[in-house]
Amino acid sequence: MFEQTFKNIDDILHKDAGCSSELDYVEQTSWVLFLKYLDDLEKDRKTAAELTGKAYQYIIAPEYQWSFWAMPKDDEGKPDHHKEMTGDDLKDFVDLKLFPYLKQFKVDAESADTIEYKIGEIFNELKNKMQSGYNLREVINRIDELRFRTHKEKHEMSHLYESKIQNMGNAGRNGGEYYTPRPLIKTIVKVVAPTIGDKIYDGAVGSAGFLCEAFEYLKTSKGKLENLSSKDIETLQKKSFYGKEKKSLAYIIGTMNMIFHGVEAPNIVHTNTLSENLADIQEKDRYDVVLANPPFGGKERAEVQQNFNIKTGETAFLFLQHFVKILKAGGRAGVVIKNTFLSNTDNASVSLRKLLLEDCNLHTVLDLPGGTFTGAGVKTVVLFFEKGAPTRKVWYYQLNLDRNLGKTNSLNESDLAEFVKLQKTFADSENSWSIDATTIDQTTFDLSAKNPFKKEEVTLRPPQEILAEMKALDEESTEILNSILGLL
Repeated sequence: MFEQTFKNIDDILHKDAGCSSELDYVEQTSWVLFLKYLDDLEKDRKTAAELTGKAYQYIIAPEYQWSFWAMPKDDEGKPDHHKEMTGDDLKDFVDLKLFPYLKQFKVDAESADTIEYKIGEIFNELKNKMQSGYNLREVINRIDELRFRTHKEKHEMSHLYESKIQNMGNAGRNGGEYYTPRPLIKTIVKVVAPTIGDKIYDGAVGSAGFLCEAFEYLKTSKGKLENLSSKDIETLQKKSFYGKEKKSLAYIIGTMNMIFHGVEAPNIVHTNTLSENLADIQEKDRYDVVLANPPFGGKERAEVQQNFNIKTGETAFLFLQHFVKILKAGGRAGVVIKNTFLSNTDNASVSLRKLLLEDCNLHTVLDLPGGTFTGAGVKTVVLFFEKGAPTRKVWYYQLNLDRNLGKTNSLNESDLAEFVKLQKTFADSENSWSIDATTIDQTTFDLSAKNPFKKEEVTLRPPQEILAEMKALDEESTEILNSILGLL
């Protein structure tokens, strides 16, 4: 149901002059989808209140509710096309009345950890880009067909919203920043193994994939959702997931993604994480778990670099310093970074490796094949570490697949199953090995992943094949010489 609807909406937006890319399609689908989701959420809350004999206070005023402006119904509950706005009337209402009303929620909300505040934040960051009120009407009609009432419907919708984010990443431009392959995220979460009560943080939150998967993991940490106490649920809703995001669209998508997954008021802040001075981080600011795939390749300005002990323009290296500093003692982390970090000889890389080995227990390095990240021409590794004790031994796992990864042949969870199994005991295998920290060069702190068990395959060609090639080359040379002589 959801998948076909999303495809139809993309087709509509493709025709609109205000929407030019997959990024626009996701953004514009998101705000309409969010308002329909909010309407269904209010219906559920009203039903729950009535069952306990309480009156329900709507979040959205009557004239701005979905059933009034987007999809008015007649007495029989069918769409009332006579009251339905379209064209310029609809566009003017959305741009001049609806959006200003929703923006005001940020000012009026009692606190930042409420869904009211998040509504205000979202609509302060967004604008309606659809230039045709007729296209907007078509999008509304399609989204009105969707239901978000049952757990199954909500799960399917959140899954397909993730797919839209993935498509945005595959669309090129800067979309790739928003999407980390979900099988990789799930694997990182399994290895770090957060527990209910942990404060979990992603300082480069993007589409909030790490926080969403951590939420899904913790929801079933006691077998099934029904086994969680009301205190557990409140902890997961309000005191577990924290993120920061610099870019507006990523911030909005991350916030919505968490709401669609079931976290009503995500603790995601729209800010440049790296503008925070490391010296200002206090114990109250620290987290139990860090899960992140910070952007790499970006260049930060000199004044931002002044916030860090190890000066570098490489964004990912600044984030890594931030993560080490913001972890509590005993805190755990799983962080994706370029594999060149393990061996680069520049001062920042060497100093950062030294910091990681001395201040943290870098217990696991997952070496990923090229193509893991669609459209990204770099190889990556995942660093798993705990803060508070120096590294004694590093266990490496090199993911060697019998196929090339790409857009139509992506990474899956079964590819990483052996890694998860062996990592529990740091076992040696054809793809895994350990190195003692005392053997690491104390000048370069080189951490390159060099598999001692991988046999170099030398393909020996039969003599007949070599001689046949030599003969063919001789004949070709003779032919060329004769053609040259013919020209003289």
